[in-house]
Amino acid sequence: MQSELTIRNIRAVGVKVPMTYVLGTSAQAVREAPLLLIDLETEQGVTGHAYQFCYLPAAAPAIAILLDEILRGVKGERVAPAVLWAKLNKRFTLIGVQGIVRMAMAMLDVACWDALARAAAVPLASLLGGAPARVPAYNSCGLGLMGVEALADEAQALLAGGFRALKLRLGYPTLKADLAAVRAVRARIPGDVAVLVDYNQALSVPEAIRRGRALDSEGIAWIEEPIRHDDFAGCAEIAREIATPLQLGENFSQVYDMERAITAHASDLVMPDLERIGGVSGWLLARDLAHKHGMNMSSHLYPEVSAHLLAVTPTAHRLEYVDWANAILTEPLRIDDGFALVSERPGNGLDWDQDAVRRYRMS
Repeated sequence: MQSELTIRNIRAVGVKVPMTYVLGTSAQAVREAPLLLIDLETEQGVTGHAYQFCYLPAAAPAIAILLDEILRGVKGERVAPAVLWAKLNKRFTLIGVQGIVRMAMAMLDVACWDALARAAAVPLASLLGGAPARVPAYNSCGLGLMGVEALADEAQALLAGGFRALKLRLGYPTLKADLAAVRAVRARIPGDVAVLVDYNQALSVPEAIRRGRALDSEGIAWIEEPIRHDDFAGCAEIAREIATPLQLGENFSQVYDMERAITAHASDLVMPDLERIGGVSGWLLARDLAHKHGMNMSSHLYPEVSAHLLAVTPTAHRLEYVDWANAILTEPLRIDDGFALVSERPGNGLDWDQDAVRRYRMS
């Protein structure tokens, strides 16, 4: 079916969707999700979908401009993700496949795979050699930095849907405050609910070791990005010094970063981001690398597509669930008893609610 699809157009629309819960990290508080919705139109009438979480609204038009540049190079080309990636990688070699260049290329890749699955009338997981499945998920919608009573209330609310795992952001000014946050959440939720903590790169190596050792006795499932994401030597030192598993990966820029991190023994676990790892094609490379090294692999954001990809990942661990795109989807990802139910519809599970898109469209 690949040979039957050719690229006609790429459309991009920016939306700002209010978040159900404010995401307060050690870096900033996020209250709206700026998303760029991408439609890959083919001459055969099949349209593939993807979306980019832009972090900042100002990034959306910049990514759209890059998509226009990409279209000039791929219009009329066959929808063949590996071929297109190689061509664009060469086209952008001098500027570098990073930042918004990589964002645009990765979202084109996601949309290509969606179009191929739709053309074949199968779910993406099936196109990739697997099948729709139930994927263990954790709720990452909230639990940002806030007062302990509010944290406890929010933790209880986030268990709706039967979640058996939650993510808690840490990085308060003191270790004492970090421990108070963990204990407030633990006191409010059942003992068998896993608590994952994320420092969002807030600490130095010595401070990460100090806080990590203190957290070792708190029953934490993993500690994520305690220091600068690309300091693999520092992360390796932390991983050696603490008992709690160390998690990295949301900032791996393509599979090459992941290779370097694994070589450096920088973490016990990996969690690539669909965009930063290079779309579906990049994920498949990362999946094979994690399998080769026997490392549990989770996802970062983009739960609708990531659920399909974890369903075909031998070392699949946990899906990061966020509801940020739900408001603009006709059928949001379903959660049942703490598991994401991979969509059985043709494609990757993304279909836009056009009324909602118009309502939340960026000016």
